[in-house]
Amino acid sequence: MSDEQMQGRQAEPEEDKAAQGEDAPKPRKRIDKATAFKFAGLIAFFAIMAVVVVIAWPYIADVFTEGGVERMVERVQNAGPAGVLILLGMQFLQVVVAFIPGEVVQIAAGLMYGPFFGTIIILVGCIISSTVIYKMVHALGAPFVQGMVSTEHLEKFRAFEEQGKLDIVVFILFLIPAMPKDVFTYLVPLTDMSYKKFIVITTLGRIPGVVASTYAASGFASGDIVGPVVVIVIVAIIALVAVVFRERIMEALGRGYDR
Repeated sequence: MSDEQMQGRQAEPEEDKAAQGEDAPKPRKRIDKATAFKFAGLIAFFAIMAVVVVIAWPYIADVFTEGGVERMVERVQNAGPAGVLILLGMQFLQVVVAFIPGEVVQIAAGLMYGPFFGTIIILVGCIISSTVIYKMVHALGAPFVQGMVSTEHLEKFRAFEEQGKLDIVVFILFLIPAMPKDVFTYLVPLTDMSYKKFIVITTLGRIPGVVASTYAASGFASGDIVGPVVVIVIVAIIALVAVVFRERIMEALGRGYDR
């Protein structure tokens, strides 16, 4: 046998091995524990939301129909002490799922419990829901949030953080009516802001708006028209300006407070 034939035979197995290597199925990547934990957490999150929606839906379905607020208030009142838990559940849904107008829940709280206790109930609901969101975002990471909010808002918040003005910007955004606070609640936990600071700043920023809504609702219920009307007009003007000039406000916050 010639040397060329010997070399050809030796080359054949190498070619077969190369061909088999190309066609052979690649080993599947194993899902690490962190990914599995995030996936399980995401499923648990939506499962909890589904349960809360199913339980609270009979009390909030009428909100979207004529006279819905009155019927909702009546149902919660008829529930007795459990009405507080129902309001907390509705406020939880309003922040986490954001399909219930925030003012509706605040007005209901003001009508039933007055401006003081109504405000406390709403703020407790905001603290509970904000805590759940903060812990969930930290557990699941940015991909969980990026599927629900725009990348543009996320980039702005990270720019605020780099500029060292995140705390004051978050407080102002939560202070201004008509700002998408529920969206911001998902974005802020992606920054380095601590949990305690997040809860304190966002809660303080919500207080004026919540007090205004509960005070106006309570005033109308007791027959005091002038005070609530004045409050509503002021809040409506601020909200209108915030809606029209939202992007400019965000840009101004980015330029302001430079030191």
